[in-house]
Amino acid sequence: MRPMNPVFPIGAYLFPFLLILLRLSMVVFMLPLWSSKQIPRSFKIGFALALAFVLTPVVRVDTAGLPLVTVILQEWILGTVLGLAVRVLFLGVELAGTFISDAMGLSLATVFNPEMGQSTEVSTLLGLLAMLLFLALDLHHDLIALIIKSFEVLPAGRIRTENLLKEGIALGGQVFALALKMAAPVLVSLFVVNLLMGFIYKAAPQVNIFFVSLPVYILVGFLVLFFSLPVLIQFLENRFAGLEETVIRLFTVSKG
Repeated sequence: MRPMNPVFPIGAYLFPFLLILLRLSMVVFMLPLWSSKQIPRSFKIGFALALAFVLTPVVRVDTAGLPLVTVILQEWILGTVLGLAVRVLFLGVELAGTFISDAMGLSLATVFNPEMGQSTEVSTLLGLLAMLLFLALDLHHDLIALIIKSFEVLPAGRIRTENLLKEGIALGGQVFALALKMAAPVLVSLFVVNLLMGFIYKAAPQVNIFFVSLPVYILVGFLVLFFSLPVLIQFLENRFAGLEETVIRLFTVSKG
């Protein structure tokens, strides 16, 4: 009896499938909205599996002569840095909200945020604003398309991880700078209010400056935040507009 020829070469399909799944999973689990704890983990895994299953027959994966551990590590680093490139702005928004809350005296008033766990009200507000803007600009679709394109531009096993790691470190360093830029109007205004409160205390030491200043800080902080929202939204739009360029730059520096 003649042995049956395999109709489907499972061995040749499985390894490329796993590499594609690894890159997709790292990005999907870090993307805004997808990283939310409100979305079941099983759904995220299912989405990554389905996308990897569709892409595997059409994506060329040639890892001949390369150590398995090296290829897996390259895919893990690439997926993580690509996810971080998108996540940086949202981390900056969260940190900006924390700065503002601390300056307004609201740091002890935290709420449960399904996206980020425990966070301040201002962090939650700014995070929701950034998320709505992200979805309104249709960036979630554009980013998924770019990630799919990455398999064409950066085949598995042909990635320069040293350049990618440098870019990842540089992206991480942007979080603090972005947070300061977004929180600057409120922080500067509250600094001026703090100086005025100091003068009032010197002029009238009998005034309980703590009970007087706290509602003033909250009022001024929210007023400045409200009137600076158009500027903040424009800033976020400009940063989101450069997101695709950032991802393409990562593709360029990662080419082996």
